[in-house]
Amino acid sequence: MKRTFSFLAGLAVGAMVGVAAAILLAPYSGPELQERMRTRAQGLIEEGRRAAAARRAELQAQLEAFKAGTPVVVEAE
Repeated sequence: MKRTFSFLAGLAVGAMVGVAAAILLAPYSGPELQERMRTRAQGLIEEGRRAAAARRAELQAQLEAFKAGTPVVVEAE
């Protein structure tokens, strides 16, 4: 029990030190950093949507080929 508490206390202190260091050493102001993070997150979300749409199209084509009785060739990654 004491080891668990010590671990959690160390984790909390380490997290606080990390946050403080990140804030003090950040190369951008708060609003600018938030905008950059928002833009990056939106880009990652859009990239994920495009990848999901491409995969969905692949799977749809495989399903249609399977329904038609055509052999389905799945490429190894």
